[in-house]
Amino acid sequence: MRNLISMFVLSFVCALTGCIENDIPYPVVELEILGVTGEGFTATIDRLNRKVTLALDETTDISRVRITSVSLTDEAQPSIPLTGIFDMRTPIQVTLSLYQDYYWTIAASQTIERSFTVEGQIGPTVFDLQNHIATVYVGKSVDLSDIRIRTLKLGPQDITTMSPSVYELTSFESVRFVTVRYHDVVERWSLYVLPTDEVVSLTQADAWSQVIWLYGAGTSGREMGFRYCRQGDDRWIEADDVQVTDGTFSAVIRVEPQTSYRVKAYCGEDESAERIVTTQGVRQLPNSDFETWCTLKDIIYPFGDSDDRFWGTGNPGASVANATLTEGSTDTRPGSPGRLSARLESKFANVVGIGKFAAGNIFVGNYIRNAGTNGILTFGRPFTLRPTALRGWLKYTCGEIDRVGKVPTGTSLKTGDSDNGSVYIALGTWTPEEYGLCSALETDPQRRQCGTDESPYCVDTRDEGTFFNPAGKDVVAYGELILDRSHPEWEEFTVELKYVRTDIAPTHLFIVCSASRWGDYFTGSTKSVMYLDDFELLYDYDYRKQ
Repeated sequence: MRNLISMFVLSFVCALTGCIENDIPYPVVELEILGVTGEGFTATIDRLNRKVTLALDETTDISRVRITSVSLTDEAQPSIPLTGIFDMRTPIQVTLSLYQDYYWTIAASQTIERSFTVEGQIGPTVFDLQNHIATVYVGKSVDLSDIRIRTLKLGPQDITTMSPSVYELTSFESVRFVTVRYHDVVERWSLYVLPTDEVVSLTQADAWSQVIWLYGAGTSGREMGFRYCRQGDDRWIEADDVQVTDGTFSAVIRVEPQTSYRVKAYCGEDESAERIVTTQGVRQLPNSDFETWCTLKDIIYPFGDSDDRFWGTGNPGASVANATLTEGSTDTRPGSPGRLSARLESKFANVVGIGKFAAGNIFVGNYIRNAGTNGILTFGRPFTLRPTALRGWLKYTCGEIDRVGKVPTGTSLKTGDSDNGSVYIALGTWTPEEYGLCSALETDPQRRQCGTDESPYCVDTRDEGTFFNPAGKDVVAYGELILDRSHPEWEEFTVELKYVRTDIAPTHLFIVCSASRWGDYFTGSTKSVMYLDDFELLYDYDYRKQ
């Protein structure tokens, strides 16, 4: 978790008068697993679902996983010992207790890379891991009694034995059985080499706005590629930069938006059937030049009085202390046709000596409400297109950290360290049902549901479990820019989006910009200031050539 917005909210009346009555006999202390270390794995902590996942190395014995240390919230008492050697084929269920009980799960995942390829193979290998079956396809003219295996790996590297060996596997006129052993595991694999009439196929064509991703399967060892043309045009164009891996190949072609194209794959002299695909349009962000601002009830907002409220800031929270974190500035980037930019300034905002650090910020979404000295907000706006990058202009004053609240797990931030600025963009398929709940500290069900179809992702600065995870399961694409030094002059930047897959269409878009990267932990520098101007979504990859 990183790069989130910090919200400052100061309920100074209650702080001074003690107006909140607490009828609970014991304090509410949320108990967490903060870290897990051991041999042959890396640990990921999901605080929202109270789950730790141990990603095991390929060669780690899942039945004998050694955990050497577990870090817990101070004074938390686990119901079972959490260090030692564990059989992680079954998850560990543990209860952490102090004044209340919190139930956590520690589970393991393990990925073993497997391969089975032969000369003259057509298309990718098909693996059935549950039933231990691997199948490859070859042309009908291939002699099945004399198959040459190129790669065969069915277990962890260096610790796996196979019987018969790869050198004894030449005839595949029928299924061949291989016994695989590693650790205490014994598996019986079935290997098939099957003839097929299909020499080449266009397996996938994903049309975005100005690019089309093409995927094909053909006969390894032969020339493979793609051809395309506009619908209604017979002048075929060869795709550039075709990437070939055994019997599969892929390419990305540059095209025009809202246009239909004919595409096909080829392998040697053979061609696949044609497919017609239509590209999407393009769309830019509202108020992407940060020209429009308004003041409502003495709070500055990055939109007009009646405009689409696309952007949000932490200003509603900071206004309790008569502070403004983000506002329009007449300091614009060189050559800008506009009058204003966005100025983000980190501050320690306080009233009568009571206050909290807050990062200057702007984000796509809404500030929802105050929660004591914290804030609740939602990220996201509906967006179904697939841009390739975010381009814009910025300049940045990077201060030294002079306010330390909490620090992210695994870091050791301290006073005097360099602050960081950040800009990130994400696309995903988040829903308010799964991501729209604020912290469990909010007991009112109606107030706890903050996410909506319009802006689905709730962030509650009281609960790190609600912070955005760029590696989350519903993230379609992500890109970030981290600023670890000052940029005193205006500079153009480009943040490229890295997509998980090319065939998934997102439902929502996030953009989050912060003058202090760790502001959500109330840590940063009151000297950090960021200026932003003229954002633009890109839909091609031509910027790579610049």
